[in-house]
Parts: sequence; structure tokens; C-alpha cells
Amino acid sequence: MANGWARDDAVQEQIDSSVEEAVERVRSRLPTGESRTHCEECGELIPEARRKAVPGVRFCVPCQSERDEPMGGVSHYNRRGSKDSQLR
Repeated sequence: MANGWARDDAVQEQIDSSVEEAVERVRSRLPTGESRTHCEECGELIPEARRKAVPGVRFCVPCQSERDEPMGGVSHYNRRGSKDSQLR
């Protein structure tokens, strides 16, 4: 496959970099520390199974779902591998 002046492994490096950045972004949002017994948002009891499954949990499932909705629009655009940026 012809890639112009790029090294043979440049495409794979771009893919690896994008994956590493995405994993780091998700890990940075994971809760840490001791789990709460009651939701910080609504005050409802957080079930023990959820507290064990998600260490450091602070919200019940409905409140966490509401908080996660705005993140649905996160762009997964690979700015390093953008064809437009390589053509300039």
C-alpha cells in the first residue's frame, strides 16, 4: 500500500496512539477511593453490589446515567491521522 513519504509503521503508530489516548481518557474518569453508601445527587441508597463492582462509586445508576449523557457527543476524531492535516 502506497503511503507517500510515511514510514511503513506510521499508520499503525497513529492507530495505537489513538487507542492509548482513548483508554487514558476513560481511565481518568473512573472513580477512585471508597464508595459512597448514598448517592451524592439524590441521596438514594447505592446497592452493595454496585459499590463492590465500581470502587469509588458516588452516584446511583439513574443519576450516573444522566451524568453520562452529555459525554455521548464526544468526538472520536483522530487528529493525528487526519487526511486533511497531512495534505497541508
